[in-house]
Amino acid sequence: MKQLISLLLILTSFACNEMVEKKAEVANNDALHELFSTYWEERMQLFPLEATAIGDNRYNNLLPITISESYRNKLLVFYTRYLSESKRINVSLNEKDLISKELFEYEMQINLDALQFPSHLMPINQFWSFTLEFPQLGSGTGNQPFKTVTDYTHFLSRMKSFPAWVDTAIANMRKGIALGYVLPKTLTLKVLPQIKNMCRENIDENIFYKPIQNFPSSFSAEDRKMLTSAYREVIANTIISSYAKLYTFMETEYVKASRSSSGISALPNGDQYYQYLIRQFTTTQLSPDSIYKLGLREVDSLQTEMEKVKNEVQFAGSLQDFFKYMNEDQQFYPFKTEKEVLDSFMAIQKTEELYLKSLFETNPKTSFEIRQTEAYRAASASAEYNAGSEDGSRPGIFYVPILNPKKFNCVGMETLFLHEAIPGHHYQISLQQENNELPKFRKFLGYSAYAEGWALYTETLGKELGLYKNPYQYFGHLSDAMHRAIRLVVDVAIHTKNMSREDAIRYMKSHERISEEEATAEIERYMAIPGQALSYKIGQITLSEMKAKYQKQLGKEFKIGAFHTQLLEGGNMPLDVLQKKLALWAKSF
Repeated sequence: MKQLISLLLILTSFACNEMVEKKAEVANNDALHELFSTYWEERMQLFPLEATAIGDNRYNNLLPITISESYRNKLLVFYTRYLSESKRINVSLNEKDLISKELFEYEMQINLDALQFPSHLMPINQFWSFTLEFPQLGSGTGNQPFKTVTDYTHFLSRMKSFPAWVDTAIANMRKGIALGYVLPKTLTLKVLPQIKNMCRENIDENIFYKPIQNFPSSFSAEDRKMLTSAYREVIANTIISSYAKLYTFMETEYVKASRSSSGISALPNGDQYYQYLIRQFTTTQLSPDSIYKLGLREVDSLQTEMEKVKNEVQFAGSLQDFFKYMNEDQQFYPFKTEKEVLDSFMAIQKTEELYLKSLFETNPKTSFEIRQTEAYRAASASAEYNAGSEDGSRPGIFYVPILNPKKFNCVGMETLFLHEAIPGHHYQISLQQENNELPKFRKFLGYSAYAEGWALYTETLGKELGLYKNPYQYFGHLSDAMHRAIRLVVDVAIHTKNMSREDAIRYMKSHERISEEEATAEIERYMAIPGQALSYKIGQITLSEMKAKYQKQLGKEFKIGAFHTQLLEGGNMPLDVLQKKLALWAKSF
């Protein structure tokens, strides 16, 4: 009897201890989730434009000067505090929470590392710049809502803050001039017409006036009159004058001070900055030279595949002749109007719809649209995807720049749609945002190697989605794959091997079907945002290797839809975290 009582006491003790441990674990899990929630709420206030972009409209009137020293100091405190608090939570966590914690700390650290480099001293370029983003917000067709009178007055507040942004940008660039931290001159010259375009004095034609020309029908006459007067005054005396001030500075001071070099290595600590950018954009520790050599191997392999297609269509001539043929022959320019171009992309979408269920277990709920890129930014824009809002009120949008429909080449339209639209960025971003099991911060993570790697990987699914039946469209796919492989070579060579802008353009033209103008825009893009172009091919190669690995390892158990679910369900993450996640999945079979 005593032995039985002792045994019961021991078992009760174990049970009590286990309950205490479980309560502690639950409490700490709750603490982790609370940390994520608090972080997100504070982040939305620090990044109100990001809040607007995801459909959180609480801060639509705010426009912080994110390029100011004071703001960067706030970020330093912000990321340091949350990294420290996360590391203090040191208990047993379930698999999902472990991944979330690892991602959270990675995100805090990578953002802290970014603050070591004075990127704010070059706040403007021709590709990614607030001077381009702001008009898109104000156009009435972008992220900023214009549905209520309050919406209109909120954007008035943002417009009134724009002069402070311009003054800070000019002060930063003057400091950059003193430190030798400036744009290449060729890029500055591309920025000038973009800014000048915003200085036109005809308010009725100003993009910031578009919301006034498209009032909701519910607005009263009094509200229309009040808002029209307010917008005309702010556009004339704040927006146009600020852009004019910025243009004068860029034209009279910054052009002369801009550098003749193309690569980031010419900047103070440029080599260290480039290594950081590789880590940021590829989420790997790869060295520049290893990426360069990978690029050379990929270029050789894809060139062999291109030769096969050239022979298949019985083209007599070199690969360079074949490029020229597809760039010049009239059969590849079938469009007469912008609508015909957009309708052709819609036909691609319709074809895909018959096959998507065989490759994907889940489809996005977020609606999708195809639009022509606005005229004011089309000349320097690439086709792109603009994510929908989390609540579904704003669709995902595939933007297509069409400067002249008669000069719009149809080769490669299928692979472009796969990448930028469906199932590329639209599936990846929408499914991530729609997954309510993820903490808020994970819903909107955006590591380029994952996002662009996925989009490039989806280009390899063309035949399974009923596309690439035309050999020229398949060649377009190979051309895009080659384009991303070339990026590995020229991006590294420009920024670490002193390759000139002109030599990079020549290298690109010699290996792919691309015009002089297109190659120039691409190379100047890599000059403006070093390292970002590396993420595509590195991400795609990683995903394709994982697919091949698990096809072989799982054999008949491997299902492509389930594999894609595993790639997409956890949202955007660094490549090594994704590899760990897939390894755990494979062990479950």
